[in-house]
Amino acid sequence: MTQWSGYFGLIVQGAIVTIELTLMGSVLALIMAFLAGLGRLSRLFLLRALATAYIEFFRGTSIFVQLFFAYFVLPLIGLELTPLQAGVLALGLNVGAYAAEVVRGAVQSIGREQHEACIALNLGRWQGLRHVILPQAFLVMLPTFGNNAIELLKATSVVSLISLADLTFQAQVVRAQTGNTMVPFATILVIYFILALLISWGVRSLERRMARGLDGVRV
Repeated sequence: MTQWSGYFGLIVQGAIVTIELTLMGSVLALIMAFLAGLGRLSRLFLLRALATAYIEFFRGTSIFVQLFFAYFVLPLIGLELTPLQAGVLALGLNVGAYAAEVVRGAVQSIGREQHEACIALNLGRWQGLRHVILPQAFLVMLPTFGNNAIELLKATSVVSLISLADLTFQAQVVRAQTGNTMVPFATILVIYFILALLISWGVRSLERRMARGLDGVRV
């Protein structure tokens, strides 16, 4: 029993690393999603082209290749990253590319009357976007953002390939040391599921609060 408690301690350490990856990766993904999503809507051709190139590149290449590039190739050009930094970078940029289309679609889904009301109130393009359009669009984005965060959580398992001690890596360590496959992998299966439920609960709670406060935003 004492032996297994030590092994479960490894799993807990892996869970902490997975949570860190998920939180930091989600923050980077959210930033990139808004930059690229709004960039796709820009009137400037250069911004639209850069945003489109980023989205298509990271959606069109493998997360494994992106992770290996961040960890093994970037040091060759002088950018040394720790395994955690490489994992956050690859996950954030990859998921951010998918979430960027969510941002673009949500902004475009807001009714034309809201845009016309912004003009009638003499709000500039960015003023209207910031104070009227984005608060309404963000409510539309939230469910898909929640799905993206869960996908990022599940994708964190790839960092075990660069020896970052996340949940999957620690489960493999326990399996190698005990010869038992079912217990460590059943344990992390449950932990991943609980973390995904927590993300879903958090997103739904935020969605309800935002929906109650949205009436003061519409014009």
